[in-house]
Amino acid sequence: VGGHPRMTELFARMKMAADSASAVLITGESGTGKELIASALHQNSMRSANPLVKINCAAIPADLLESELFGYARGAFTGAVDDYKGKVLSAHKGTLFLDEIGELDLSLQAKLLRVLENFRVRRLGALQDRLVNVRVVCATNRDLDQLVEAGRFRADLLYRLRVFQINIPPLRARGDDVLLLARRFLAQMAQRYGKAPPMLDASACDALRAHTWPGNVRELRNVVERAVLLNQGQPLGAADLALGPRPAAPRAAAAAPGPAGGASLEAVERQ
Repeated sequence: VGGHPRMTELFARMKMAADSASAVLITGESGTGKELIASALHQNSMRSANPLVKINCAAIPADLLESELFGYARGAFTGAVDDYKGKVLSAHKGTLFLDEIGELDLSLQAKLLRVLENFRVRRLGALQDRLVNVRVVCATNRDLDQLVEAGRFRADLLYRLRVFQINIPPLRARGDDVLLLARRFLAQMAQRYGKAPPMLDASACDALRAHTWPGNVRELRNVVERAVLLNQGQPLGAADLALGPRPAAPRAAAAAPGPAGGASLEAVERQ
């Protein structure tokens, strides 16, 4: 959803990327919709009839991520009672989406590079490689060039992943797209909760445009959901969106002078 010129350009790049078989790197701030872009690339590609396998590289400890990605053979380690083919082989003829690729351990980066260059995977404990036909789409909200300079990301892997790069603009840079998205979310949330979708009055539109949206589209979706839940059928105003700065904590009132002997507990409680 979007009519801003930067989004029109992004949609055009998405179409070109979907038609290719190259690796794609999606960059953008947290909450801009990188996973949604990855799903759209898969759905509009020639691989759409095959699996889209997703994995968040930041959500799994490094010592477990290797077996999760590349699989393992039975008996490879204690507890490996069956073969497990892993996410890469599970995405055969489809798309593998690696979210938060900047969090990938250096040793795993080398193995991923080997897959991208040779399209071969060797499971933990296995003696032979297996061919795999997979398209890799990655996403990150970090500056990978800075990670390369810091020695935390392989330059050769970055070059291989950046065959096709898509940069998603933050919501604050998309003008009136915030209103298009807000109305879309209003309709979705109203349907979810069995309510009539409320209208946005002028003050709500002004508040949506003025907010800086540090959480981007994810933040907007949560704001709209809360407003729909609390709505009683009236148009939504700026106050209903609760986007303003948080009010300062009320300062404790100065104690009124009491009698010389102090006040009784009952008097203090009454006060």
